[in-house]
Amino acid sequence: MPAPVIGVLALQGDVREHLTALTAVGAYACPVRRTSELDAVDGLVIPGGESTTISKLVDIFELRDPIDKRIAAGLPVYGSCAGMIMLAAEVLDGRPDQRGFDGIAMTVRRNAFGRQVDSFEAPVEITGIDGGPLHAVFIRAPWVERVGAEVEVLGTVADATPSAATDTRIVAVRQGNLLATSFHPELTGDLRLHRYFVRMVAAVS
Repeated sequence: MPAPVIGVLALQGDVREHLTALTAVGAYACPVRRTSELDAVDGLVIPGGESTTISKLVDIFELRDPIDKRIAAGLPVYGSCAGMIMLAAEVLDGRPDQRGFDGIAMTVRRNAFGRQVDSFEAPVEITGIDGGPLHAVFIRAPWVERVGAEVEVLGTVADATPSAATDTRIVAVRQGNLLATSFHPELTGDLRLHRYFVRMVAAVS
């Protein structure tokens, strides 16, 4: 069986790190900046970076409608950090002109865990991934405040912020062929989440 072709949206953010991780787990990984490149992939990763910048560049590169159509047709997509924000149906604390792909029925709060200086690392158990918790890196990370009935919560982390109204926050979700995490697995060397996504892609390719 040929390796699935997985693109990484290469407009801004941790593109190289995702390409390296995907290649390491057996996918054919390639950057995506044009519609023709998007048309050739079996799956897509939206990397961490700056969500408002990615949103603007998606429009500049005329990729919004093509990505919307591929998602509606069942394309497996994984979004990490800013990518999670781009996949959300609703974004809190975003800019008024910020637009995502409205793929996952969830409400995400942008920069919820704090600013760059508040970045942290924590173990996160992920449903469907064996081998113990992932070592998760959170950088200006969002969290998920609400999910729809069709969304599966895969992972949570303790909320230690001073104003915390709850003990845990949702940081990993899946809805059908769409996967999203608040954290950056591409920065840790732990390839299990990328391997999980490759299996998702292979299941529908």
